[in-house]
Amino acid sequence: YFVLIDNLRYDQWKVLEPIIAELFTVDSEELYYSILPTTTAYARNSIFAGMMPGDIQKKYPNLWVWDEDEEGKNLHEAEFLEINFQRNNQKAKHSYHKITNLQAGKDLLGKMANLHNNYKLNVIVYNFVDMLSHARTDMAMIRELAADESAYRSLTRSWFLHSPLYEMLQTISEKKGKLIITTDHGTIRVKRPYKIVGDRNTNTNLRYKHGRNLGFDESRDIYVVRKPEAIFLPRENVSTAYVFTLGDYFYAYPNNYNYYVNYYKDTFQHGGVSLEECIIPYITLTAKG
Repeated sequence: YFVLIDNLRYDQWKVLEPIIAELFTVDSEELYYSILPTTTAYARNSIFAGMMPGDIQKKYPNLWVWDEDEEGKNLHEAEFLEINFQRNNQKAKHSYHKITNLQAGKDLLGKMANLHNNYKLNVIVYNFVDMLSHARTDMAMIRELAADESAYRSLTRSWFLHSPLYEMLQTISEKKGKLIITTDHGTIRVKRPYKIVGDRNTNTNLRYKHGRNLGFDESRDIYVVRKPEAIFLPRENVSTAYVFTLGDYFYAYPNNYNYYVNYYKDTFQHGGVSLEECIIPYITLTAKG
């Protein structure tokens, strides 16, 4: 079983580890680097395709979705997984499942016996932690429940204990399954605004910007990539650049600057360059007993 919990920071894994260690022996706990941008659209597609974003866009342009496109950015993960298997001549029977709400989790829980008996590899993408991060930005109540990193970890632990995912792991343990737990990127609590100017085609992410007509102060706390190929990112046109925030900065536009600064300050965001976003867990486990 390959379980990818979207947006799972390393410190969140350490909070979940004692619970999961009651069911599984931790064979190895490794850290690896997410790619840039540290977003689902880039990082998770790369995991399943086994390729960097620039290569995906070149080889499978019909499956690549640009930042400004309205289409969902991760609708082709199952196809990327198939492509990866074919490219590496892997014949193992496998399944792919994406959980984005409670009912979908319950539905998959009811299929666990079938998955265990009929598939060599079962891939499960669990989106709750990422949704929690975004809900914390949009909902005042969630902001109060997860006021800081410690509270955010506590909320993640509480969710996990009452989630279908925990029950799935219990079932996998009972059936003596092998398990990998990982994620695509982490997240950081942003505190300082960084003024940037973009056009209407510029993406909305607060930690990185991608486009042609970007205006910014290049002298401080920013990573500018004018040759996307250098870090294996796709180039949409000749003048495409990527700019990434460092540390706990977040981008804000001059229009309504103070409103957006107050709204997004102290929210959890991802897409930029920080230890919290980039260094992520990869855990292999064996069922106990």
